[in-house]
Amino acid sequence: MARHPSLFTIIATVAGVSAVGVAVALALGGQQPGVLPLVLLAALAVFSENSSVELQGGTSASAGLMVVTASVVIFASDGSGWALGPLLVGMCGCLYLPHLRRLEWRKILFNCGMHGCSALAAAGVFALVAPASLSSVPVLLLMAFPAAIAFSTVNITMLAGVVALNSDRSLRKVLPELARGHLQVYPFAILGVFLGLLYRDAGPIVVPLFFAPVLIARETFQSYISLEDAQEAAVKTLIGALEAKDGYTAGHAGRVAVYARYVGEELGLNPRRLERLRFAALMHDVGKLVVPNHLLNKPGKLTAEEYAQVRRHEAVSVAILTRIEFLAPVAPSASGEFNRYEPEDATDRPIEPYIVAVADAYDAMTSTRAYRRALSQEVAFAELRAKTGEQFHPVVVEALITAFERRGERHGAGYEADDAAEIFPISPPEGGTGSAGLGDLATAAAELTPSPAERARGGVA
Repeated sequence: MARHPSLFTIIATVAGVSAVGVAVALALGGQQPGVLPLVLLAALAVFSENSSVELQGGTSASAGLMVVTASVVIFASDGSGWALGPLLVGMCGCLYLPHLRRLEWRKILFNCGMHGCSALAAAGVFALVAPASLSSVPVLLLMAFPAAIAFSTVNITMLAGVVALNSDRSLRKVLPELARGHLQVYPFAILGVFLGLLYRDAGPIVVPLFFAPVLIARETFQSYISLEDAQEAAVKTLIGALEAKDGYTAGHAGRVAVYARYVGEELGLNPRRLERLRFAALMHDVGKLVVPNHLLNKPGKLTAEEYAQVRRHEAVSVAILTRIEFLAPVAPSASGEFNRYEPEDATDRPIEPYIVAVADAYDAMTSTRAYRRALSQEVAFAELRAKTGEQFHPVVVEALITAFERRGERHGAGYEADDAAEIFPISPPEGGTGSAGLGDLATAAAELTPSPAERARGGVA
């Protein structure tokens, strides 16, 4: 929240003061929720918020929606405070102990407004669509969805504005990321309806039952985060092995992942597909663990036999990825059979392998390799466009170029780090043998069988 502190202060103040103002207006208008359920539910809201789990991107997940949904049912059932009750319960979600200890009043004010307005939206939608008698349990469970959607819409919209402001990203990119997290909490809205009906029928005696779902929710979210952490650790282990074997390959995989994400964002892939694309890009060369270093870093052009040996890394990559459950879906991205563009097959295949292929070729051209120094970005763009339709997906190529132009990024000759060539034992020439990085040796190897004389010269003519 530090990039635009003044603007965030204004947003936080407006959000917090607006929620308090609405609460005062409702109270003066005759809204009088029951004191006992209000106190109990407010305490549950505070407990839920302080049992939240931190997610990637600085957001968090909790069972707050369950508590709000229960409050909507409870206060709607007794006919009083149907709007003020959920609003006050929601506002209590701002009482997050770390913020209170650090006196982060801007975050407290913002959360007060965000949680309060989200709860009020849920109560308003529930009042519009729920039957007046509140006696049909199946119908009430069904009504939990529009109320939860109203809660999430307000919550996500307000939060996305602040996240975008803090990260200098567009709302279009931030909103899907936050929406993905909220999809996981919708079942708690249904549970909130059940608990609200239990409270209506049995009274405060059932309140202890509310704590169990909050703790279960925390464990569920924590397990999800732990699984993601374990997957990330597995990827880092493989990348670490690559880096230990060949520093260039590991750095190359990281750059390909960044470029692939650029393309995925340009094409509007959802967060789940973007994450899968990142794994695919990072792991597409993992099979090079079995390729001898002297071939990976050979200064001259590979012979046909050497090229065939290097190409083995594709089959090894696919085999490794296929055996790791969460990486199995990205295995095709490591195979030239799937990432080479064929117009007749393109519509039936996922676009991720094509994205990895284009990002891979672009980085190969704009990076210093053993057999030649980096080419210019203009040459790389021209090569990609020249191979569009026969090797590379045309939509992906243009998306990559557009992404770089939009960001003003430059790569290749003149923009590499000064020590880019030091990773190789022999300093690469300015214009060595071999293609621009587009794999024309594949055609040569298929068409030519080197003679003994050619083998002695160390290359294919």
